[in-house]
Amino acid sequence: MKSVLIIGMGKFGHHLCKDLIALDNDVMIIDQQEERVSDLISLVTNVQIGDCTNPQVIKNLGVGNFDIVFVCIGTNFQSSLEITSLVKEMGARYVISKANRDVHAKFLLRNGADEVIYPDRDIAEKLARRCSANHVFDYIELDDEYSIYEIPTAEEWVGHSIRDIDIRKKYGVNIIGTKMGETANILPEPDYIFKDGEHLMIIGDHKTVEKLLNHM
Repeated sequence: MKSVLIIGMGKFGHHLCKDLIALDNDVMIIDQQEERVSDLISLVTNVQIGDCTNPQVIKNLGVGNFDIVFVCIGTNFQSSLEITSLVKEMGARYVISKANRDVHAKFLLRNGADEVIYPDRDIAEKLARRCSANHVFDYIELDDEYSIYEIPTAEEWVGHSIRDIDIRKKYGVNIIGTKMGETANILPEPDYIFKDGEHLMIIGDHKTVEKLLNHM
């Protein structure tokens, strides 16, 4: 469990807040507009109304007491930059700021952000890659080269073991799990027999996985 401060309660801030609470974190939120936080009052540890471009407001929040401070200002980059700089100056341990453009990210990183996220861009890229590729149920990008893919089991693999098919040597990918409905089997043994209708979670570089998908 971590203590988290979220500054800016737009749509992304709302989703982030609820997900963090669901994972048993202590969450405090602040926004200039009371109507943006009213529905979360019963869920969070604390709620504040205020303008975080004001240094006194940031000081009163005690940002150094939080494990993570999220700056989720998406519509006003000047405010996002000012707030990111202020919370870092006043002792925030780790600052994650939301950006809409690469140029914004560069300025945020130079002015106090430890990490920058692009939620809209990341979702669009993930959706585009998943919808463009055949046989991909889900996709998690690890870096520019490697990703985790959830794919169906090839028909010719059913009834054979991971060792029999020698997937790593033949296709250049590693199987890190199998999934049948909601039941997952993480890191299956080499003797695991593939079943009809199950999904595989594989890890590999994009070009290698693309070749495998084309083969399927």
